[in-house]
Amino acid sequence: MPSALETLVKILKLEQDTDYNNTAVIGGLQSFADHWARDAHQQAKKPEHHQLIDEIIRTMREYPALEALEDRHESIKYMMGRIMGRIPPPADLPPSDYPSHEPEPVVPPPTDAPADVPTAETVAEVPPPAPAPKSLPRRRKPQPLSPEKARQVLDELQAPTTTLHRVGDKMAEKLSKLGIETVSDMLFTFPRRYDDYTQMKPLSQLKPGEIVTVAAAVRSVDRKVGRGNRPYLLVVLDDETALLQVAFFNQPWLQRQFKRGSQVVLSGTVDIFRGQLLMTNPEWEMLERENLHTGRIVPVYPLTKGLSARTIRRLMRQVIDQWANRIPDTMPESVLERTELADLGWSLQQVHFPNSFDELEQARQRLSFDELFLFQMGMMGNRQEWQSVPGQPLRVPDDWLESLLVTLPYTLTSAQEQALDRIRADIARDVPMNRLLQGDVGSGKTVVAAAVLAIAVQNGKQAAFMAPTSILAEQHMRSVGNLLHQSPVGDQVQLRLLTGNTSETERQEIYAGLADGSINVVIGTHALIQANVEFRDLALAVIDEQHRFGVEQRGSLRGKGTNPHILVMTATPIPRTLALTLYADLDLSIIDEMPPGRTPVETRVLQNVERERAYSFIQAQIDKGRQAFIVYPLVEASDKLEDVGAAVGEYERLKTEIFPKRRVGLLHGQMRPAEKDAVMKTFAAGEIDILVSTSVIEVGIDVPNASVILIENADRFGLAQLHQFRGRVGRGEHKSFCLLIAESVTPEATQRLTAMEKTTDGFKLAEIDWSMRGPGDMLGVRQSGDSVFRLAQIVNPRLVELAQREARTVYAEDPALEQPEHHLLARRVDMVLKRRADVS
Repeated sequence: MPSALETLVKILKLEQDTDYNNTAVIGGLQSFADHWARDAHQQAKKPEHHQLIDEIIRTMREYPALEALEDRHESIKYMMGRIMGRIPPPADLPPSDYPSHEPEPVVPPPTDAPADVPTAETVAEVPPPAPAPKSLPRRRKPQPLSPEKARQVLDELQAPTTTLHRVGDKMAEKLSKLGIETVSDMLFTFPRRYDDYTQMKPLSQLKPGEIVTVAAAVRSVDRKVGRGNRPYLLVVLDDETALLQVAFFNQPWLQRQFKRGSQVVLSGTVDIFRGQLLMTNPEWEMLERENLHTGRIVPVYPLTKGLSARTIRRLMRQVIDQWANRIPDTMPESVLERTELADLGWSLQQVHFPNSFDELEQARQRLSFDELFLFQMGMMGNRQEWQSVPGQPLRVPDDWLESLLVTLPYTLTSAQEQALDRIRADIARDVPMNRLLQGDVGSGKTVVAAAVLAIAVQNGKQAAFMAPTSILAEQHMRSVGNLLHQSPVGDQVQLRLLTGNTSETERQEIYAGLADGSINVVIGTHALIQANVEFRDLALAVIDEQHRFGVEQRGSLRGKGTNPHILVMTATPIPRTLALTLYADLDLSIIDEMPPGRTPVETRVLQNVERERAYSFIQAQIDKGRQAFIVYPLVEASDKLEDVGAAVGEYERLKTEIFPKRRVGLLHGQMRPAEKDAVMKTFAAGEIDILVSTSVIEVGIDVPNASVILIENADRFGLAQLHQFRGRVGRGEHKSFCLLIAESVTPEATQRLTAMEKTTDGFKLAEIDWSMRGPGDMLGVRQSGDSVFRLAQIVNPRLVELAQREARTVYAEDPALEQPEHHLLARRVDMVLKRRADVS
């Protein structure tokens, strides 16, 4: 059988394992069909093979239109049956229109090639190539190490840094502050930037506002006193083309470092003061003359107190020279052949000490791919492990579900119906559900969650709904409570609220009711995962805005039951490709349409000079009985960010100078939780006209009467965050507005804010944000604590798709990584998961 058909069988099996969600390949089976057809037809040798391929292509293209899970099951079953020969061809199968041709001769591999070199008959699907630099990457040599020797080298890489030459206990302690404990940590601690000594600008060509790296000689060093009697060190640099003044505040010891005539490298922003070029508190280091003379690209690593740039470069050079050519490449040879990525050892050499920026880019491509691939493999393995423990099936008949749907306040959108169907199919199985429900602000996720809670109650089980704040929990208590009490299980529901504000007496009552089962639905905050909370029969847990909870917190709620079904929800739009990578351990449902009656928020970008106009507009809205938000990026003013608005200072100005007759409130993240809750409740009750806030309002306030939000320094926020802010208004019947005032007029800032004006589709904005800024805030949705991706090169969608496809191909072939060629990969996956991954 042609290898393209073998590959398709693996993909169809993966589609079965992922519950027919059409996510086994990027873009779904319909998108894969055209790519697959080319390879399959080229490999086919007989007319009946071409007929089969045409039939399979038609079936894959029709697959997304099948809405019922049973129909998709039958479609996959039919395709596999036809490929395997279990199902005969239809009598009316038309002839293929693919041009007949004589098969091309297969060129055998060289006689001296290793036995595992793929041939035309063994190569599986070839995905799109990695985004290529100017020249092809250095190809990987066949692994010279035996499996035993390779495992020994991997063990040696876990040795502490004290095994390195000239690294004692004190040096190891300094390295530990950078997260470097082992030799392997050294190899995979990458430079944070590079200085190209061949491309440094002369001082005479510097312009104010530029962020540059320069090299020059110290001409003079003097202590000075600035405004407010602030002492500083003034260093004057000279590169024989011009002079540059450098001011160091609060660092008087530097006077001993800067010797007249010594060479120094500085990186920072160029300003102008009294007609002179100036840098303030730049990063700096003494120039290593060998780098200047060889004109090489110099890596700049993160530092800590007592660890100089020269020292860490020397240690890195020692580690690279000793280990880069010895480290086993754990990536399967088949993956590297398909992707044409560079050798791991060569990539480590080039990412630390690059010969050129072109080769650096090749190295970063390989190492970024590894991070994405390994993370994906770890997540899929984690999912398999968790779902190996049975859960409790929750089933209801169709007529009962219909009786539930008629009690809802509006007819569900098709996206809500599809999400509910998927969830219902999940929880009907004894395999525990682990699903992400992603929907824009106001798309109706809570209604879907309430329906699922009702199904749990109908089955006589307990359900929990956890929210990140008391305000959100109370909002859900009202909305979900109303939906449940009006549902067919309304007379069975015993619903309670458990938050940090719950009194001790009531808290003990709730503990007892959950333990004996008399309370079957509880809505709350982190209070739900306290040690005293015990459930009698928890079968379902819903987690709202799940990225607000840490890994251990989410795991604690899961541990309260017998492997309960888990539904996590987020209102942060994430591009589908990125979501399928970050959430490889979850099934994904997206609600991408709004319920009827939602009026889009009108968005306008204003210039600084139009601020008074914005204030007047807010006054007019309040005159109509509405309320308003004004958002600032900082809590308090910063010396380093003089042009950035701060909530505390602006609150005083707005309250006394701009809106003296209005009730103005203040909310920011440094307030105690009880204070924040009190302010938000007061605003929700209509007792505050204007709420001045920081980004703390991004999630958690539902005030239907709020009709306008003014966002200052809007250029400092990502599109995803701006869209969340906009979602604070337009939640009621009133026409609502979002006003954006930006300080920066850079093309990138203008492009982002223009996108906010043009669309209210959060998913479109997320795609734009990803392409412009990288994953940014979206990456934080998956993370908790340390960064998952050290190079974080998931700004490139093609690289993400490539890593995702390769990981799924390997997983479909060998989910337990038990085949001999996958043993080293299994070891690497385990190492990565233990060190970095969020395996919630």
